[in-house]
Amino acid sequence: MKKEKVYNFIQTRTGFLTLLVILFWVKYIFVAYFDFNLGLSDPYQHIIMWTSPLGVSVFLLSLGYYFPKPIVSYVVMLVLDLANTILLFSNVLYYRQFSDFLTVKTMTNAGKVAPGLGKSAVALLHPSDIFIWLDLIIIVILLILKKIKIDHKSYGVSSSFAITSLGAFLIGLNLFLAESSRPRLLRNTFDRSYVVKYLGLDTFTVYDGIKSAQTVEVSKNANSIDLSNIITDISQNYAQPNPKYFAGEKNKNVIVIHLESFQQFLINLKVNGKEVTPFLNSIYKNKHTISFANFYHQVGLGRTSDAENMLETGTYGISDGSLFTSLGTENTFQAAPQILRQAGYSSAVFHGNVGTFWNRNDVYKNMGYNYFFDQNYFSNEQDDKIGYGLKDKLLFAESIKYLEQIQQPFYVKYITVTNHIPFDMDPEDLDPSFKTTSTRDTTINNYFQTAHYLDQAIKEFFTYLKKSGLAKNTMVVIYGDHYGLSNSEYQALAPVIGQSADTWNNYDTVQMQRVPFMIYSPNLKGKISYEVGGEIDVLPTLLHLLGINTKDYLQFGQDLLSKQNQKWIVFRNGTIVSQKYIILGNKGIKGTVYNRINGRQIVNFTQEEIREITELSKKARASLKDSDLLNSHNLLRFYTPVGFTPVDPAQFDYLTNYQQMVTVRKKLGKGSTSVYSHHHGSTTKLYRTDAPELIGRENEITDIPENVLANQLTNKNSKKNK
Repeated sequence: MKKEKVYNFIQTRTGFLTLLVILFWVKYIFVAYFDFNLGLSDPYQHIIMWTSPLGVSVFLLSLGYYFPKPIVSYVVMLVLDLANTILLFSNVLYYRQFSDFLTVKTMTNAGKVAPGLGKSAVALLHPSDIFIWLDLIIIVILLILKKIKIDHKSYGVSSSFAITSLGAFLIGLNLFLAESSRPRLLRNTFDRSYVVKYLGLDTFTVYDGIKSAQTVEVSKNANSIDLSNIITDISQNYAQPNPKYFAGEKNKNVIVIHLESFQQFLINLKVNGKEVTPFLNSIYKNKHTISFANFYHQVGLGRTSDAENMLETGTYGISDGSLFTSLGTENTFQAAPQILRQAGYSSAVFHGNVGTFWNRNDVYKNMGYNYFFDQNYFSNEQDDKIGYGLKDKLLFAESIKYLEQIQQPFYVKYITVTNHIPFDMDPEDLDPSFKTTSTRDTTINNYFQTAHYLDQAIKEFFTYLKKSGLAKNTMVVIYGDHYGLSNSEYQALAPVIGQSADTWNNYDTVQMQRVPFMIYSPNLKGKISYEVGGEIDVLPTLLHLLGINTKDYLQFGQDLLSKQNQKWIVFRNGTIVSQKYIILGNKGIKGTVYNRINGRQIVNFTQEEIREITELSKKARASLKDSDLLNSHNLLRFYTPVGFTPVDPAQFDYLTNYQQMVTVRKKLGKGSTSVYSHHHGSTTKLYRTDAPELIGRENEITDIPENVLANQLTNKNSKKNK
């Protein structure tokens, strides 16, 4: 009898809505426990999380009730449920890679990132994901088979409004419960997971959208007065250059090698008796390398683009997305390429992915990069690419024909991609002499293989630098952009790196955020520094080595070689690392604090510790706040340091890079400083690689691709027509 009543109820429009709400609620709870880490610490928080999706689901689906035609009403409810499921599933995939939730900025800028996504998105899928879609599939089938029938009864506005009101009431109840457990939740938001835990994904998305709109409005109303406090804070934070190093590398070429997803624990690590990265190990310990053992990445949701932003501008990424994609097209930058341009430098980026990925085509122009060589300048054979673009060995090998044309001194950046999740490798690219781990986690096993491949690629590139003579006049900067293995892999990884999975805690997780940072140059006296530093400190360090004082620039880091360096950094999520402490989430002594040296949690604080931790927390909050204000309000448009010329992005055309460089070289004649001119011809034949893809295709290292030449011809004809 009860089954019949339930069946008859489902045949009504109200019953259909109830069915959709219950099924969505079930899969939401499933995802909340199995995919998200919401930090549910007590029964009350569990109850609040269970109620969080109900109100919005009822409210959303009730909109279908307002359509008088039954079939339209059912279709609208299904479409709304589908949209809600897409939002849920998108967050699941995003959380697996970034351990965070999708923001409105990230979603609205998805088109600038999507073209570069490849196999890594597929790698994030789990068999259990079918559960998220199963209810919709079954309901559609039941509707087609008429097991669920369309209710043709007429429902007036009052009935529709009653259901909408019920949804609004449930939303209000959820807000009340959340506020009772976490007062001022929406006003003091420092962690998106708190909003999702208490209010659900839908409410978080709406809240985040409103907050983003408010930020846009604030940016429009910003003015130069907002700069005063930031200028004061930064001037107080300025660390004078160390006379021992200042201008030691003046007029040297700079080559930055961006190690994708490369973590510090890889350095000097052996797997099955063999070094994972033997060449990078040799550079790390080289007598001409300044290496940093306690250097931390500080990226947020922008990941690689955040690392680039800190490297180039000395400002942090934003808290709710990627600065490159959200603000990069319009914002004013005072970045390394343009700063060095004042000192006579040319600049270029080499990257084997599409130029629109992370909005680089626009951002690099605003930063002042003369040239940007994206995937259009390299081989387009399908076997030459993997994951996020061209394989690293091919990127370095095929870049030489362009690198040798750039006028010296130059500032050049290589963005590698092979060592990126899902860390896939084609069998022919594997080194047969290197045997990786055999853990239960395939991602870990693959990670060591791609890191080993990256190491070989860099070795080949360094060999060319020495053969061509570039090494004598070049400072090579090598750094890791962010973590490669995430929290879910650390338990399986622990034994490989000599730690215990049973005792692994938050301290260990923070220490895993260390990435390599090395500065190599024949003139440098090498050392390994054990002082704390981070990506925000790279720009002032490099500029001081090149003889450019950063005092007048608005940068939030400090020269790592300065005697005045304060030796602390803050992560984008607020966690602080100093010489003495690791302070989780910037909650001060009210949160979890570890002794950074021995890893022990500090429970009973001395007065000195309270004072030091409180001061660090205050400085960290101010640093992030000032950076966010500077970037979100685009305040640099009101400030131009003495001797700095603002960028005119309209002068750059990345479709004609090669022709531009050749034209400059020919125009300068004997005054040309390019490697090509110094060698009286190409140096591409000096490059040696064992990349199997280039066997029988060695000419690709020397020849300019037809599509690049076609771009030059098209551009030439276009100018004639004008």
